[in-house]
Amino acid sequence: MQIEVTRDVFKLAQVFTISRGSRTEAHVLTVRITDGEHQGVGECVPYARYNETLDSVEAEIRGLPETFDRESLMDLLPAGAARNAVDCALWDLEAKRAGKRAWELAGLEAPGAEITAYTLSLASPEEMRKQAEENAYRPLLKIKLGTADDMPRLEAVRAGAPNSKIIVDANEGWSAEVYADLAPHLVRLGVALVEQPLPAGEDDALIGMDRPVPVCADESCHDRTSLPKLKGKYDVVNIKLDKTGGLTEALKLRDAALAEGYEVMVGCMVGSSLAMAPATLVAQGAVVTDLDGPLLLAEDRDTPLNFDDAGVHPPEAALWG
Repeated sequence: MQIEVTRDVFKLAQVFTISRGSRTEAHVLTVRITDGEHQGVGECVPYARYNETLDSVEAEIRGLPETFDRESLMDLLPAGAARNAVDCALWDLEAKRAGKRAWELAGLEAPGAEITAYTLSLASPEEMRKQAEENAYRPLLKIKLGTADDMPRLEAVRAGAPNSKIIVDANEGWSAEVYADLAPHLVRLGVALVEQPLPAGEDDALIGMDRPVPVCADESCHDRTSLPKLKGKYDVVNIKLDKTGGLTEALKLRDAALAEGYEVMVGCMVGSSLAMAPATLVAQGAVVTDLDGPLLLAEDRDTPLNFDDAGVHPPEAALWG
């Protein structure tokens, strides 16, 4: 097999801000694996929160041996962005070799559209109300929060989008005290779920704490090895392929999490339709689907995913799988 790694940049439609900072572009790595006849593609988004850079992830990929498969890849690379792009490229390659779709190879039913969240960037209450008003027609909005002064933002978004279902992502930005103070107001404002309210290293504080709104593990959940540490803290796990290290582990994590009584959310980093495509398979039946990366872009892949009133649709074969 031959592996090619390229760096691609996609401009965002507007500045995207979370509690850790802002960006105007999505920087991704695209992996192409060829066997001389067929080519498979995959995409990953290196994430600084997990000590990943474009350079470090590219080096991991280029350090792979000439011959391996998806199962041996699990031992060659750790869970993370590098393994994700390679694993997804291998799924695509296998599908093209077999003349089948990836979900057929995985033994899954043909996927359908799933309603996806649309993310509102962290900003002033006034700006977030404006964002909410502009997107009030969407059935599911996700609010980026994570400061000590989030109550006005919550109120502003609910006022701007009174009929939308709302989920909140604190990106590890709250303390236990702030979360406890906000929890009753999350209920009052009809928030359906809160992602990662506390830092991953401090989430033991959630044990025994009232959770009137379901709490989802994001930074605290990477792959199946994370599950034992989540007991008594979380109700939902957020599966992102850049954390699990690809579709192979993502499907296994989904099954394991459901078997242990967790509900499943499927999320994404800010990437193109190529990054979201494999995740649409994992998102089937998820309690929350958050695959809005392409909706935040000003430009996308040549064969982008289709988003409409039914949600995000599975990819065409020309894109992936």
